[in-house]
This record gives sequence, structure tokens and C-alpha cells, in this order.
Amino acid sequence: MTALPSRLLPRTLRGRLSLVALTAATLLIVILTVAFNTVVRRHLMRQADDELRTRAAAVATTVDTKGPRVSVHEGAHDELLDSNVWIYDGARLAEQPPNVTAASPTTRAARELATDGGRGCATTGGDGSIRLCSRRLPGPAADAMIVTALDLAPYRSSADTLLSGSLVLDAVMLACTYTLTRLAVGRALRPVGTMTEQATQWSAVTSGERFGSPDRPDELALLGASLDALLDRIRTLLRHERQLTAELSHELRTPLSRIIAELDWWQSRPRTAADTLTVHDVIARSAAAMNTICDTLLRDARENTPATPGTVRVLPALRGLTEQLGHEGHLTLTVTEEVPLVDAGVTTALLERAVSPLLANAVRYARTHVTVHVGRAPDGVRVAVTDDGPGVPPSFVEELFVPGRRADPGDGHDGAGLGLPLARRLARSAGGEVHHDAGHTPGARFVLGLPPA
Repeated sequence: MTALPSRLLPRTLRGRLSLVALTAATLLIVILTVAFNTVVRRHLMRQADDELRTRAAAVATTVDTKGPRVSVHEGAHDELLDSNVWIYDGARLAEQPPNVTAASPTTRAARELATDGGRGCATTGGDGSIRLCSRRLPGPAADAMIVTALDLAPYRSSADTLLSGSLVLDAVMLACTYTLTRLAVGRALRPVGTMTEQATQWSAVTSGERFGSPDRPDELALLGASLDALLDRIRTLLRHERQLTAELSHELRTPLSRIIAELDWWQSRPRTAADTLTVHDVIARSAAAMNTICDTLLRDARENTPATPGTVRVLPALRGLTEQLGHEGHLTLTVTEEVPLVDAGVTTALLERAVSPLLANAVRYARTHVTVHVGRAPDGVRVAVTDDGPGVPPSFVEELFVPGRRADPGDGHDGAGLGLPLARRLARSAGGEVHHDAGHTPGARFVLGLPPA
């Protein structure tokens, strides 16, 4: 198989397996055929030798070796025994077949066999078609020998017939082997074809189908389990990619909206140089915020490891964040600190990205005021974001941090249900946590815990 050029190999696995089976069967059948016919030819040769010895024993009963010379007693049916029989008394030919001459090749071969000390049997003739065997006769005439001959043509004809029959049978067996192998392999590979069709039809993200099946052979069951594991990893990666895309869109929406709003305001009527500089400053800060958002989220998604430790002065960072956050004029946004100069063991970018969704939700649902309170906790720093809005429905508390879930999608507020899951994921990457304070009423309170500096 390996010696064949690749262009001569079948393109299908079924064809290649069938070719392998056919090649192996051919080698085995050739070996068996050669061995069988060799054994048959040797058996036929032994039968010929047995026939010659039997004939020699029958002729020996008509030969008298008691006297000084060998004599042959003629009987009524001696012509049957005289056919192809030579009797020698030493070098003297006492009897020979009536249909041959002393100079014939067969007679010369018989004489050589008789005078060679009785070596047994030999084959002569132009094509080795005559078999001769010698038999020493007992008695005073120590050199008395009987040589019998037999035409091997019938035996060879039988051997050739067996060889021809073996070759025909071999061809039939090889054809059956190839056909049955293709059928068996095709049936065995049918589940693979089914799995291929399933892989083509299934959606890698939304489908929950599996390749593994308990009614399949062990090899295909293991293959199905491996494919299922690979499919699960692909689905996980695709879900992470979709989640990252949604989170980037969610987080970039606020600074991008601010840039658009500033440009619309600046283009609505002529502005002074100071107004233009102010707009430029807002756009620059929003662009920097977008760059920070991209770096933070992409680094977190790429490394998928705990965030790099850092140190941030919490209160100034939160005040800067609230100044960038747009809100209605009737809404009061207050930042308070329990103990001055509280530091957290995270980077400024991660703190802003973890707090931003909490602040955005609070501003979105608050009626009159939002309070951000910074304090110390036994295990680090505690940031509580509180609003006086309607709060979280009790039936939705368990799904607060499930990506894409909202308590009331038709409440008139924009949002994709991604902010809270993102805040919790970023906090956990830094060794912190985000949780909802279910005991706070009225309104809602979310608490961000961060490790100490």
C-alpha cells in the first residue's frame, strides 16, 4: 500500500480499507495455493512410486533367482506385467517391454537405474514425463533388478486440473472478499457519515446536540466523545467571544455617546475658542476612556488570569468617574468616604470598569439621588452604590448576574443586561466580589469588595 503512488490509491477510506483487505487476502491465498499444489504434486508422485513398487512386486513373483541366472516364468496374463518392465541380471538385460528397443531413452534410463546399485526412483523423458523405480530381487543372483516405468501424464493432468481449479477458486474468493469488505466497511463507516452530516447541520453555538452515543462501537464512541469535548471548547470560545463583543459594545457606548453629544452641541451654532477647547478636552478624555476600556477588557479576556495587582486611591478615582458620567439635572450623585485616603489593591482602569456598570444602573433607575460610599472592610475595601429607584424585583434576584438577562426589557431604559455580569467578572479577576444587598430598601444597593493595597 505504501509503495503505491498516491494518485493510484482510492480516495475514500472504504476503498483503501478494501484494497488493504484484498492485498492481504491475495498474499494469503497465493501462499496457500502454492503450498496446496506442492503437497498435491508430491502426493501424486508418491502414488506413482507406490504404483511402480506394487507392479515390481507383482513381476517379482514371476522371476526365478534361485539358479545362477535369472529366469522369467511366462504366464497367461504376463503381458500386463511385461508392460514397461525391465529385468536385469547384472548388466545383462533379461527382459524388456515388447514396445521399446534397447537403444531407446527409457531403456537407457532403466539400465542406469539398475546398474546404479538400486538407488530407488528417477524421472526421465524430455519433459520428465516418465517415472522409473528399481527393485532388487533376493537370491543368489545378487545383481538381479526389476525396473518399472510409469507415464506421469495422467498424474500431471490431475495436478494441472487442481491448479486451474485453485486459481479459479482464488479469483472467486478474492472477488467475494473485496465485495464483502466494501459492504462491511461501508456499514461500519455509516455512523461516521451520519456524524459528518450532523456536524454540517448543527450550529456550533446554539445547538446542544452531541456526537457520542451509547449504541455506537467503542472506537466511534471514543471519537464522538473527543469531538464533543472539542465542540464544547469551541462553543465556550465562541460564547466568550460573543460576550467580549457585547461587553465592549456596552462599555464603549457611554464615552462614544458623549463624544457624539459634544460634537452635536459644538456644531449646533458658532462657538468660541474656549468652547472648542472644552469640546476637544471632552472628546480626548472620552477617547482615552475608550482606549482604557478596550485594553482592560481585552487583557482580561486574553489572559483569563487574575488581574495584575496595583494600587489606586479609591475616592479620587470614583469622583473622576462620576464627573464623566452624564445624568439628569434633577438627580443628585454623591460620593462619600468613611475614612480618608482609602487605597485598593487594583489598577485604576479595573476599578473604573467594575464600578461603571453599577453607577450606570443606579443613574438609570434612581428617582432623586445616587450615593457612592467608600469604606474599609475586614478583607479590603468596600464600595457601595445606592439609589432610591424601584429596586430589584425579588423574582429576579437569582438572575441578576446572568449575562443578557433584564428584569423588565420593556421598562423604557436601554441596556443589554451585561453590566452587572461584567462588573462581577472583573472584580473576581482581581480577587474581589460584587453582590446585591437584598436587605436594603427602598431602592437598590450593590456592593463592590476589593482587595486591600
